[in-house]
Formats: sequence, structure tokens, C-alpha cells
Amino acid sequence: MLWLQGGDAEGLHERLRAVETALGRERKEKWSPRTIDLDLLLFGAQVINLAHLTVPHPQMHLRSFVLGGLCQLDERLMHPVMKESVRKLAARLNGCNFVLNPQAPQLVSVAGIIGVGKTTLTQKLAGLLGCKPIFEAYDKNPFLADVYGGRKDLALDSQLFFLTSRVEQLNSDGLTGGQIAVSDYVFDKEMIYARCLLDARQLPLYEKVYRGFASKVSSPVVVIYLHDSPENCLERIHQRSRPYERLIKREFLEDLSCGYERLFADWRVCPLMRINMSEFDARPDKDVENLAKQIKYYTAE
Repeated sequence: MLWLQGGDAEGLHERLRAVETALGRERKEKWSPRTIDLDLLLFGAQVINLAHLTVPHPQMHLRSFVLGGLCQLDERLMHPVMKESVRKLAARLNGCNFVLNPQAPQLVSVAGIIGVGKTTLTQKLAGLLGCKPIFEAYDKNPFLADVYGGRKDLALDSQLFFLTSRVEQLNSDGLTGGQIAVSDYVFDKEMIYARCLLDARQLPLYEKVYRGFASKVSSPVVVIYLHDSPENCLERIHQRSRPYERLIKREFLEDLSCGYERLFADWRVCPLMRINMSEFDARPDKDVENLAKQIKYYTAE
């Protein structure tokens, strides 16, 4: 890892390659074992796109071992293309290292509690990224209104409806490899809702069914986690006045919020981008356009 400013980037790159050769590196196929590997990650604020040299390094934002070292040098250092600090980019990885896989579906999942703005953002991102949006089938669930109204005897029916619907939407065979899709939910939230809604008899049965289905679902390549206070989300719920949401209580949203925080505290499936909705507005184009540009760096379309 080397961070230098000034001078000639191409000249420095050639010197690094000469050092590798002198130390016995043989240049074979990509990702093959090597004696030494010297990468030119950044060169000041320069952006270089040549056949033999790309700066910033095109996948440095996916490597915790790279970003961690840069944070030790200066955590305020800005990525000249993504326009984010290395500290913020490192936080998205939770200590993990990721590799883009162009053969896999490029699923972008927008997550967060009810009323936080997932569907609005999903619609806009899909338009900007030129892909299909995937929406939860809330309005088709025949049990949902009764469950939110307190009918715990129907909670398992409601959860199984959503589970089968989401598996059908996110089935690995149903999404196209190499193509972006944006969903307004993350599949892993299933157990958050199950623990909030199901009783002690229903939950073990649901967990067994869930485990059988989970392996059939495509993993996201990046998750956009929207968070806001339960009070703000409840206000949005009241404003949009969907019949099946009328009886949602703040306490339920608080339980969901805690569930999401537990889920993402140890999240290692893919990069996680956290967005505070008190500082982000999905209605104007500017904020969403900037987000869409960053998402592209986490996909292999």
C-alpha cells in the first residue's frame, strides 16, 4: 500500500513493477499466487484511466485490509471518484473484504423499518440504474391488516405469505446474472418480523420453514440501510394512510428498529451503506443521483 502526492503516477507505477520483478514476482493469470504485490492505490486527487493503470485502484473500496491502512494514515482522506472519506468507506465493510462477481445477480436491497421511505427510494434508484424494481406484496397479503390489528392467530399465515412471495421474487433462478435489480426489502429481515409477531409456538415452526427457503434466495451485493426515528416513520405511515397500516403502533416500530440494528451490527454478507433519513431526501434528484452513482461501484454489471 502506497500513498504519495506529486511527481509522475506512471513513472511511480513502473518503479513499483520493477521492484516486484526484482523480488521474483512472475506475472501469470489474474488472482494467481504472487511473491509480492505492490498496488498504486491513490495519487493525490488524480483520476487516471489508462490501459495499464487505473487510479484510484478500482476495487480498493471493497477491501478492509486496504482501507484500514489508509485510515491509519488519515481517515479523512477522500476517495477522488466516490467523494467519500476512507473512514466512511471502511465502515461499510465491517472488517470484511469483497470481490465483485459479474456472474451473480447484482441485487441491491433497500432496508429499514416501515415508513422510512424504502419504496420511494427503490423506485427512483431503479429508474436511474435502468433496472427493474422489486416491491414487497403488502397489498396482496390477506392477513396483514388483521395481524397489525392484533390477530396473533393469523401472524404465522401472514409471515408464510410474505416468505413464499419473497422467495419467488428473489429466487436465484429468477434474477439474471450480471444484471442489477433493486428490491425495497432485504430478505434477512424475515426473522426480525417473525420474532416481533409470532408467539412461542409459531416461531420454531416458522424458523424451520425459513431455513429451508433461505438457501434459494440471491444474496445482495450491497444493502442500503435507511434509518430514522420511529416517531418520524409513524408520521409518514399516517400521511400515506394505507388501510392495512392504520393500526401500527410506535412500539412495534421501535421493536423493528432494534431488530434491524441487531441484524446489521454484525452484517458481513456484503457492503452496507447507512443513510440517516433526517439528512437525506429521496424526493429531489440530487441526493438519489449521488447514491445511484455510488451503488454502481459495488456492482459488477
